[in-house]
Amino acid sequence: MNDRFRISTLLAGRLAEHGLVPAAILRLAGLPAAFFQQEKIYATTAELFALWRAVGELSADPAIGLQLGNEPRMERYHPAAVAAVCSRSYHDALQRMARYKQLTCPEEVRISVARDEAMVEFIYHEATDDEPEVLIDMALAWILSVGRRGTNGQIIPLRLELKRPARHRELLESHFGCRVKFKAGRNALLFRKADLARPFVTYNEELLALIGAQLETELEAERSTANLGEQVKRTLKRSLAGKRPTLQEVARELGMSTRTLQRKLGEAGITFQHLVEDTRRELAHHYLKHSSVELNETAFLLGYEDANSFFRAFQRWEDTSPGEWRTRHQLAVGRS
Repeated sequence: MNDRFRISTLLAGRLAEHGLVPAAILRLAGLPAAFFQQEKIYATTAELFALWRAVGELSADPAIGLQLGNEPRMERYHPAAVAAVCSRSYHDALQRMARYKQLTCPEEVRISVARDEAMVEFIYHEATDDEPEVLIDMALAWILSVGRRGTNGQIIPLRLELKRPARHRELLESHFGCRVKFKAGRNALLFRKADLARPFVTYNEELLALIGAQLETELEAERSTANLGEQVKRTLKRSLAGKRPTLQEVARELGMSTRTLQRKLGEAGITFQHLVEDTRRELAHHYLKHSSVELNETAFLLGYEDANSFFRAFQRWEDTSPGEWRTRHQLAVGRS
């Protein structure tokens, strides 16, 4: 799966409304100053986590994630969220959101039913560390807000489970309307199984069909983009050792002109440089998980001119050195 999230172009404005300075957030997150100025904004899982950690550190409001997840203005909803609100039932809405997430980014809305309980949690498949608390709050508040809007407030969770230590219990219990279990094994919101069948008063068959057609078009475009990106990355993985392949070489391998490949990447909102970085990072993780591959050899296999260039790049990606990352991974494997 491609490690690529689409970020709303409205996000910078929404953060500013909550007293946050987007430029300061980007600096703290280590993201480019022009990040929010792109026509289409994409981020890797690591960049997404860095962004939301920065929001949490710079905001003085412990409810910032809850507020961002409980957007009252429908005109700010993503089409997938509008489709969810227009669905026939809460279960239908959750299934639509889960499908869209699964097809467009390395994030899963997982819905599990056991006995009389239904659990909803968000899984980030490319994550190498814990999810930022602000992101967790926002995602779970969003799931609940869709249910509340669709049922006129009839959805009341059974409980909220969070991995974090006990903090802001009253705030969280007031927002979600249920008790909170801290130091849990997961970040999840649990409902009564019967709540999934609650019909939505906002059900709109005509609007749902219209938005559904738009979403299917967008999904097809996303799949096409992902396919091209994966083709380029597969070509890079075959060619990286000892050198850095050029755009011209990759285009030739894919049987197209340099201009055509560059145009298609531009239309997809991705750059060749971004794909090279993604490929190097994925391969770096692969090689570092095998202790028999020396760090200098890893740098060569990734196409770096010297080990120091690799070390600097890895520090930028993971905020730690390759050696420390390898040790941490080995310890984690030993504990499992």
